[in-house]
Amino acid sequence: MATHGKHPQKTSNRAPILIQIGIYATILFISWLISEWGNKTFPKFPLPTPVVGLVLMYLALTLHIIKVEWVEDLGAFLISIIGFLFVPSGIQLAGTLNILENEGWKLILVIIISTVILLVSVAYCTRFFIWLRVHVLHKDAQVDADTKDEG
Repeated sequence: MATHGKHPQKTSNRAPILIQIGIYATILFISWLISEWGNKTFPKFPLPTPVVGLVLMYLALTLHIIKVEWVEDLGAFLISIIGFLFVPSGIQLAGTLNILENEGWKLILVIIISTVILLVSVAYCTRFFIWLRVHVLHKDAQVDADTKDEG
């Protein structure tokens, strides 16, 4: 049974880059509006624009308002240059070294404590999901050698 040429071609639903930039810009603008409104309405509870934007993007993707293919290429590009995007933060930090001189030990302490909390949280979440897989889903929790990435 030859099926030469009978396989349907997958059509790419990727949006042009300008459309992707427009989607990201719209999400950023809406999140900025929400953040500004939140800061004026609840001044003691600031809403960071990037966090609001992440929540909006997550909701838009989850509710299928935006398809992943529409934002995938620009998102991959932004992830590839994420180190470069943090350069302005590093320069700003270097410009305010007097804060590090006065409050540096507090920053280091917070970083250490938050790292420990993160590691413990991840360990307990992993332990819970393994328990869930074994006891609720009745599946094996062992990792096969065949599924490991060959590096």
